[in-house]
Amino acid sequence: MDFRFTEDDHTFRTHARTWLDTHLAETPAPTPRAWERELGQEGWIGLGWPEDGGAGYGNRTATLTQQVVWAEEYARSTAPTRMGHIGENLLAPTLITYGTEEQRRRHLPPVARGETLWCQGYSEPGAGSDLAGIRTTATPDGTGAYAVTGQKIWTSLAGDADWCFVLARTEPGSTRHHGLSFLLVEMDQPGRIEVRPIRQMTGTSEFNEVFFDGARAAEVVGGEGNGWAVAMGLLALERGVSTLAQQIGFAQELDQVVAAAKESGAAEDPVVRARLVRQWAELVTMRRHALRTLGTTGDPGAPSVAKLLWGGWHQRLGELAVQVRGPAGAVGPRPWGPEHPYELDAAQHLFLFSRADTIYGGSDEIQRNIIAERVLGLPREPR
Repeated sequence: MDFRFTEDDHTFRTHARTWLDTHLAETPAPTPRAWERELGQEGWIGLGWPEDGGAGYGNRTATLTQQVVWAEEYARSTAPTRMGHIGENLLAPTLITYGTEEQRRRHLPPVARGETLWCQGYSEPGAGSDLAGIRTTATPDGTGAYAVTGQKIWTSLAGDADWCFVLARTEPGSTRHHGLSFLLVEMDQPGRIEVRPIRQMTGTSEFNEVFFDGARAAEVVGGEGNGWAVAMGLLALERGVSTLAQQIGFAQELDQVVAAAKESGAAEDPVVRARLVRQWAELVTMRRHALRTLGTTGDPGAPSVAKLLWGGWHQRLGELAVQVRGPAGAVGPRPWGPEHPYELDAAQHLFLFSRADTIYGGSDEIQRNIIAERVLGLPREPR
């Protein structure tokens, strides 16, 4: 596609940058929920959603290039990490594609206003990358709804979410991709839903275990038994404009690693210097790939290629971030003990967290299988 920014795009960029600078200066450390509402009040949530005949869902419409502009400017600013990503970029496009108009009217406006947060109930113990092996069940409860029972794991932001979209087995005795449904579950159900934070080696707890014990789900997206198609459609939507914003963050991290290499003298080592140049060249390649595939649809390999590219790249950057600092890379930013708990600096956090990059969101092995089987037409692996 011809991906050049127009004069209108440059005007839009100036407006977005000015708004971000002004509002972040007025409220330098807003709470995550307050910041979501502030974005929603100005229509910055859901830029890519359709107008729906002019009515819209409370969002600001924008062209594809303007969506990229906003994502880039947001990533370049010092704005807080978004808590509404899952609702805006995963749930909303899925409802727009597979949901009913009633579902869209109920759920999209609160997301656009920054009032409702969502989490994703996909992975389970024993069914992570192999999502077709899920065992969570949903049975009719006699009221036209379902009673959901089972366990989900690695559920980002579950402790803050108001709703969860859950992939569950609605057909008793079904296996693999069959008999699954995509359900919408309200999280405020005491005694029926329990969220347990998972403490990671970085010391943070973005991920959670979620236990459902007869939790009520009154809505199915895409029809009963069609959950696999809806779930796979959602995963394809996951790697779009947000990928370009992610790459802006990667570029900022790379700049910090280069600066650390210069400060420590590691940049004088030709091997280290070559690795830094390679990281830069690969990042440029990833951006070109993202731009080339941004306007395409129906290509099952594009999301998998993107995930393979950035997962390994970011992991190697984390290794470099610690390596270029030499022995200092293994030492915390301050003395530690009972009165001073050990803390990770940015480079150490990058190194530890990026170890998971080739696993979460679909492991590298799964992505290679998708490319081999669905794009290249190679025979499936024997089970």
